Amino acid sequence: MTVERTLSILKPDATRRNLTGKINAKFEEAGLRIVAQKRLHLSEAQAGAFYAVHKERPFYKDLVAFMTSGPVVVQVLEGENAVAKNREIMGATNPANAAPGTIRKEFAESIEANSVHGSDSAENAATEVAFFFSGIEIVG
Repeated sequence: MTVERTLSILKPDATRRNLTGKINAKFEEAGLRIVAQKRLHLSEAQAGAFYAVHKERPFYKDLVAFMTSGPVVVQVLEGENAVAKNREIMGATNPANAAPGTIRKEFAESIEANSVHGSDSAENAATEVAFFFSGIEIVG
């Protein structure tokens, strides 16, 4: 097993409903540690740059608008196989397809307002973590 770090974002729908503690408890109960965390209100430029990989997709503008609609909590999770474990805890992107007990099954409002973002690979995790955090902000 490999200790990894991955990015987690608690989206505006989750922060609006004060779910930060409940969601973070799920990460911690599953053995992941929060080693960096901050609350931000993303600008359109920041959200656009973060989701630039989706720029040509039809949902891009709506995604940027949603991610700038309120505060988010960006955080770094650390643990054994953190990328895969985080994705398991989050559940399927579509909450209708998410397994019982997952964050998206319990808290998502829709496919777009699905409460959380998580890196999909170790490579993307490194890029995404570096987008929001400097090394000095991550305390292992």
